Amino acid sequence: MTDSTASAAEAAPERQAPETQMKASMRYLRRHLREFGILFALIVIMAFFQVATDGILLKPVNLTNLFLQNSYIVIMAIGMLLVIVCGHIDLSVGSVLGFVGALAAVMIVQWEIPFLLAGLLCLIAGAIIGAAQGYWVAYFGIPSFIVTLAGMLVFKGLTLWLLAGQSVGPFPNEFRLISSGFVPDLFGGEGLNLFSLLLMVGAAALVLGLAVRTRRRHAASGAVDEPIAFFAAKNLLIFAALVWMGWLMADFRGLPNVFIVMALLIAIYSFLTSRTTVGRRIYAIGGNAKAATLSGINAKRLTFLTFANMGMLAALAGVVFAARLNTATPKAGLGFELDVIAAVFIGGASMSGGVGTVIGAVVGAFIMGVMNNGMSILGIGIDWQQVIKGLVLLAAVIFDVMNKKKGA
Repeated sequence: MTDSTASAAEAAPERQAPETQMKASMRYLRRHLREFGILFALIVIMAFFQVATDGILLKPVNLTNLFLQNSYIVIMAIGMLLVIVCGHIDLSVGSVLGFVGALAAVMIVQWEIPFLLAGLLCLIAGAIIGAAQGYWVAYFGIPSFIVTLAGMLVFKGLTLWLLAGQSVGPFPNEFRLISSGFVPDLFGGEGLNLFSLLLMVGAAALVLGLAVRTRRRHAASGAVDEPIAFFAAKNLLIFAALVWMGWLMADFRGLPNVFIVMALLIAIYSFLTSRTTVGRRIYAIGGNAKAATLSGINAKRLTFLTFANMGMLAALAGVVFAARLNTATPKAGLGFELDVIAAVFIGGASMSGGVGTVIGAVVGAFIMGVMNNGMSILGIGIDWQQVIKGLVLLAAVIFDVMNKKKGA
């Protein structure tokens, strides 16, 4: 086949009639329901609460609070995704968050250590904690459930000991900017934070450009599976959503500092899991650890590093949470591991490992966040909130099992 004939064959699907494109898009959507279903679920849930709360949910101030309130869950969900993809679980993240927050308070408030140095020491401490737990899981084969359950109890007790059962605070204003600060408007505009808006427009354009570039690369190798109509609609909607979200937040106070932190983490870990050898090896270990080991992958070392990374991100979340509360409390992080694990499973990760995406985990975290926020606005009690979130998690797991049976 000549090059011109091959190019024409590759371009043919993109010149289909609208009716054919629609059918092709629906077939593609059905084949990839696991990937896109969670995104549609988020849209439906947001639309429901937007109507039910008379438009309060997506007001600029509430949207900003939504990001601030769920920042630490998103940060930990990214790390938890890698742990679950690797075929393990970490029940200690909530306790590690609380312990590191307490450690930050003691160092900054009582010992008067500069907050930047204290923050760095907290991240190192989190990585050491994660590595200590990962060592027993990776090199001794002790089930992660047992090791991290022990870790949860240990660090919950150490938090109480470190704080002597009392809250410690407040923090310096510079430290609080990590969680409560906003990107300043370099253009000095009044009312609308123009710099934040331009940042979001630039980010949306970058996401769109990368998607087009990836499609062209796949087309060059003849690996295009996604219909052009579906590709165009999906990416234009993403572009519009990012710009609209940027406009709403710019209309309040601009982009929160922690939003920038989350965006950087999402970008870095999305690249790590999808474009690097290390990422592909983590998925291989979760899919079949024995086969991965036989193919030359050092499964023990990667498992160890995955837990160390989880500890570091839990520490970062602890710093963010303490800065947001402006104090460290003995009960900080209580039950957070449940929200984090639920977010990852709702986001499409598989209980058996080897399946899941960073974006899916983040979407799952925001589904939990939108539900919490929306139900609180509606005045639903915490008792029924827990019931509803539990049912949503169960539905996500049932959906995962049904998909597996259908694909078998």
